[in-house]
Amino acid sequence: MKDVTRLFDIPFYQLEQYPIENALVTKYNEKWTPISSGEYVDRINQVSRALLRLGVKPKDKVAMVSSNNRTEWHILDMAIMQIGAYNVPIYPTIPKEDYIYIFNHAEVKYCFVSDKDLYEKASSIATEVPTLEEILSFDAIEGVQGWSELLSLGKDSANQSEVEALKAKIQGTDMATIIYTSGTTGRPKGVMLSHENILSNIKNCQSRVPVKPGDVCLSFLPVCHIFERMLTYLYQYNGIRLYFAESFEKVAVNINEVKPRLITVVPRVVEKVFDSIYNKGIALSGIAKRLFFWALQLGYRYGPYDKNGWWYSLQLKIARKLIFSKWKKALGGHLQMICGSAVLQPRLVRVFSAAGIPIWEGYGLTETAPVISVNCERGHLWKVGTIGKPIDNIVVKIAEDGEILCKGANVMLGYYKNEQQTKEAIDQDGFFHTGDIGILDEEGFLTITDRKKEMFKTSGGKYIAPQYIENKLKQSRFIEQAMVVGEGEKMPAAFIQPNFAFVREWLKRHGETATLSQEALAKDPRVHERIGQEIERINKRLGKWEQVKVFGLTSDEWSIDAGHLTPTLKLKRRIILEKYKDMYNTLYNKES
Repeated sequence: MKDVTRLFDIPFYQLEQYPIENALVTKYNEKWTPISSGEYVDRINQVSRALLRLGVKPKDKVAMVSSNNRTEWHILDMAIMQIGAYNVPIYPTIPKEDYIYIFNHAEVKYCFVSDKDLYEKASSIATEVPTLEEILSFDAIEGVQGWSELLSLGKDSANQSEVEALKAKIQGTDMATIIYTSGTTGRPKGVMLSHENILSNIKNCQSRVPVKPGDVCLSFLPVCHIFERMLTYLYQYNGIRLYFAESFEKVAVNINEVKPRLITVVPRVVEKVFDSIYNKGIALSGIAKRLFFWALQLGYRYGPYDKNGWWYSLQLKIARKLIFSKWKKALGGHLQMICGSAVLQPRLVRVFSAAGIPIWEGYGLTETAPVISVNCERGHLWKVGTIGKPIDNIVVKIAEDGEILCKGANVMLGYYKNEQQTKEAIDQDGFFHTGDIGILDEEGFLTITDRKKEMFKTSGGKYIAPQYIENKLKQSRFIEQAMVVGEGEKMPAAFIQPNFAFVREWLKRHGETATLSQEALAKDPRVHERIGQEIERINKRLGKWEQVKVFGLTSDEWSIDAGHLTPTLKLKRRIILEKYKDMYNTLYNKES
């Protein structure tokens, strides 16, 4: 195979270039179960034959909903694409009304789910989706056509010639998938991505991703999101052994089991890992505790390429041996992370990188398949506090109003069934308007300052960039989540979800013996005063017009299930504002 021009060419390319025994590995019944490159290719063809016998035709939409990443998802993904049908991956956690909307908008014909719970969720909306013919499951469910039945259906190779004929008709410029954005406002939009869109991104990221044939990578972020999905394709393209974590809760255990070279993360994951490490440091005593915090402060000052000089490098060497080596061992021994989806606090990039667990922060959108820029150690392409330099073969520029624009083969075909929104997103020159505000510095590194649609003006006419302030607030150990509000008001305010675990630990250290409920903690004047002190400290680093003068504490934890966050852990601003409307009115002395 001279070149890979369609996504389903990747497994065949791997078999030819990097045949490996554990191409895809999933844990079933407590045992890691691999399939080889050869078995992968055979299963793809087998499932394609089964899909044709099931009645799937080119251009049919097949929804895939899985609670975890697994081998079956990838086999089915390739099998769908190579017969010219379209994979419509869906987040398992979205509300029922979004399921109904997406299934109907995409005109989904078949749906595959991973387990019984998702089968019941999908079945509950089946009568509201006229196009839906059947729901199938990866796991065995009584009375439901499952994975083993699908494999049996495709065992006979008599119709393989039909598979080959359909494959031959598919071009790289043809649509491969429709991915519905988890957007923070409004209805999800169906992003149409071609094989070429995603493959161009894979090839243009090659020099930035620190992996080589034979490495192990662990996949745990939802593969229905283009960030994780593209990287799993990239791993396969490069002969990487791809393991799938059992669940988010078992990621730490799985890391120790498979010792991956690379994982992809979102900022919330990094923050949670750091919180766990920090809490262990607090529990230490004596010289061990002093050494821990000395190493931590050293880590916060880290800069790549020995920028801090020989004395710092000597201290770092000691800190790595005494303290950071334990962090590194706990995370598998040679782990690196690629972080995307939202802005990561620079101090976390610095401290983990100082510990020998580098984090390569990048940037992109579903509409750009997804990567626009990413940091990389090689070639001096790493600058902490930025999202890296644009990848090869794309053009990035900053519009007059500060918006980041991108042009390249990675830019989507458009929004499904929405020509008007497509025209608004992609201008006549072919530049995609990201909706993000940012700057390109003199060295060519990109930095995001905020979302264009999320910026607002106070009554004094001053622009507020809420994400920037929120990221500052979340640097406090007392603050888990924050949302800055105040459009049209005289000053910005903030809704704060306290870090309840840390607040309880803080109260315990100050003599509190009772275990207070979250509601009690949110109302406790001691907690309010202490978080107020944190906000005052942060305010000193902000312009006067940006400073948070009033705030309220929420008693509930912000989550995907409760509707505060998107599946990629971004704030659903409209919903949060509606949830805390009474708090907003109290902060601004308005009548309810």
